[in-house]
Amino acid sequence: MENKAVSWFSLNWFYPSQLQSFDWAEPVWLYAILALPLVFILRWLIVNQFGQRLPVALTRKDLKSDPITLLRFIPPVFFIVSLALILVSLARPQTTNEQVEQWSEGIDIVLNIDISESMQIEDFRPNRLEAAKEVARSFVAGRFQDRIGLVIFSGDALPSCPLTTDYGLLYELIEEIDFDKIESRGTAIGNAITSGINFLRESESESKVMILLSDGDNTAGNIDPITAANLANAYNIKMYVIAIGREGKVPFGTDFFGRPRMVENTFDETTLREIAQIGNGKFYRVSDKEALIQVFNEIDQLEKAEIKETRYKDTTDFYYVYLKWAAVFLLLWLLTKSTFITNVLTD
Repeated sequence: MENKAVSWFSLNWFYPSQLQSFDWAEPVWLYAILALPLVFILRWLIVNQFGQRLPVALTRKDLKSDPITLLRFIPPVFFIVSLALILVSLARPQTTNEQVEQWSEGIDIVLNIDISESMQIEDFRPNRLEAAKEVARSFVAGRFQDRIGLVIFSGDALPSCPLTTDYGLLYELIEEIDFDKIESRGTAIGNAITSGINFLRESESESKVMILLSDGDNTAGNIDPITAANLANAYNIKMYVIAIGREGKVPFGTDFFGRPRMVENTFDETTLREIAQIGNGKFYRVSDKEALIQVFNEIDQLEKAEIKETRYKDTTDFYYVYLKWAAVFLLLWLLTKSTFITNVLTD
């Protein structure tokens, strides 16, 4: 029920559901209503005890009870109801519509994802790249007001998406990542970092983050990874480095008989750790998908922007409704207290 659409003289204002829907600014006045009957009972006792009486000698058979004498209770009832409604008005019934506006300064993040040939290794199911794509999509879906960019790399780096808050577009671009996006083979970690820097160097955000996910040594490109990491540090870019995969024998495709083919896998963990240290971030080594999910969840918690909110309250008072009803009952009391109704003889 819309309160503003109901006329003040409607009985809807006295429905329990309507009274329960109110916020009461001064609810202490409602407790005073409970004392009203006690006041009038006390008044009746005093009048009955000390009031003047007119002795009349009548026999018992002449004493008759007339229902009309009950009319004398009507004016006091009107007065009690009027006082009760005044107390309801003093309790300030009101409704409040609250709107919350959330906003955040946001963080600028670049995802660097390795798509080199070794990302086809199947120690992650179905392979390392597909596992990384799935976790990256979940990471993007959990952000709020952050601008996110995407760089993929193998023998060279390919800037795939500049910083954006269009998470739907970013989600699709991550989904479309495959090994044919870059023809040149190898792992150009230094080039990947500098491509991410190009996205972030003009950023005015207080927090700039690069997440580098790779499974190999730096074997391609024309920029040394350590030099690139120092350049990122000069732009106040924090580096999180995730080394994905196991070392040693890992499954990679199948042989002629359909059996898993095992290949030797190594990568330069020392360089990846140094990149993270230079970038004032963290290094993670993950050997299964669950660990990869935990790493992205940790980064998600570490790099949360402070969400600020502004609350708007629209408060509407309805005390006047009950005050008008109180005036009506007060007028009824004034009109009836001086009529024959209050002059009915009582025994």
